[in-house]
Amino acid sequence: MTRDSRREWCVVDLLKTTAEYFALKEVDEPRLGAEMLLSHLFGENRLWLYLNHNRPVSDSELAVFREFCRQRLDGRPVQYITGEQYFYGKPFMVDERVLIPRPETELLVEHAAGLLSAGRELNPEGEYRLLDIGTGSGCIAVTLASLLPFLQLAAIDRSAPALDVARANAMRHGMLSRIDFLEADLFDPELASRCAGPFDMIVSNPPYIPETEWEELQPEVRRFEPRDALVTPGGTASYLAICRASSELLKPEGLLCLEIHADAAMQVCALMESEKFRDISVLKDYAGFDRIVSGRLGA
Repeated sequence: MTRDSRREWCVVDLLKTTAEYFALKEVDEPRLGAEMLLSHLFGENRLWLYLNHNRPVSDSELAVFREFCRQRLDGRPVQYITGEQYFYGKPFMVDERVLIPRPETELLVEHAAGLLSAGRELNPEGEYRLLDIGTGSGCIAVTLASLLPFLQLAAIDRSAPALDVARANAMRHGMLSRIDFLEADLFDPELASRCAGPFDMIVSNPPYIPETEWEELQPEVRRFEPRDALVTPGGTASYLAICRASSELLKPEGLLCLEIHADAAMQVCALMESEKFRDISVLKDYAGFDRIVSGRLGA
């Protein structure tokens, strides 16, 4: 957005001009980005912008908005500028300490919740415990806790700063008493003894981008999102570590649900089979790519 100190701006004009300027500069999703930044400026939702399209924008508001736009033009993701991303209908605090939750991960939550709910119907008085490995922002654990009141959860991450974000999100949504957060590395050979199992289910959206694909990712992902939460040697190291630890962490017949790289379904299924999982299934995402693999540990 170019500077014009003489112009009096209103919401609709500022929105239109910003979206056009973002498009000219080849910023991803220019209209959506402009809407999110402008609604954040006013502390309102995007619908409010259209219901208040003639509202004047003050000079002080304009100065703040220009700074938002400068950051976006520099490639910083909108979610890190606003400090928020919606996941499964709930707002989650995000910043450079954690990955930005993606819509595909909502499928992992939905699938896991369905499996746990089915188990609950068969055993309504049972105690159900879940472990979220690599919790990041806590979006998976917090969402599952809110969906399934009968569930007790543990969530681990090797990043202490990420756990601070996850705890803040759990507190925001009233789930802090339901989730035990622990700093732990999924590659730690003593992981099982540290996590106080056994669990009925393990869920994870682990690092799964092969190092060879790092340079192919969007520049804003490479520059701003935490690399350690994205990349793993060969792309399958995280899956192997989780599958091996699961035999000690899960109850007999316990469930494992993993978000996967779109090209990794066969490899992950083979790893799970080698670690005595059965009833293995693959779920596709909205774009038709393999995205979720789940299975049950053999008794």
